[in-house]
Amino acid sequence: MERSLVEKTRTGDRAAFDDLVRSRIDVVYGTSLAILGDTADAADATQETFVLAWRNRGALRDPDRFDAWLGRINVNACRGQLRRRGRSRVRELRFDDGRGRTLDVAGGGPALEDRTADADCFDRAFARLSIDERALLVLHHLQERPVADIAAALDVPEGTVKARLHRARAALESALAKESR
Repeated sequence: MERSLVEKTRTGDRAAFDDLVRSRIDVVYGTSLAILGDTADAADATQETFVLAWRNRGALRDPDRFDAWLGRINVNACRGQLRRRGRSRVRELRFDDGRGRTLDVAGGGPALEDRTADADCFDRAFARLSIDERALLVLHHLQERPVADIAAALDVPEGTVKARLHRARAALESALAKESR
């Protein structure tokens, strides 16, 4: 069933692509949010991922590797979002809504005032990492994907993924040490 949806999508069947999007939108958004750390940026990267997937559907050679192909597009969309974010900064404005809740205007929802210092420290340390380091850590630790799947998604050898994961963990440890000072 899944393979037939991918094959139909490759020929331009919008309904089949719609089904593929529905089945993967939560994973793509979750990956984007974990890498980018911002709901608006994650939503933009998610949309960009599916737009690019539709536009480049003919470039998918092996329908059985659709998820790996989509994962590469997603990581690249996150990279692009980070580049765009660097050009324009959004300033968060927080204010009391009169009912005892603090609103985060930039994010559109209640601010998480009760976040622990450890979580804030981790968020700052994670933000110090490169997009590639974030992507690897998200794919392996948050999504619990095996090294072989990550290698397929990034189109690199497994040994390269292992080495990059090791460096990403070391970079995170270093960033955490700097943040906790």
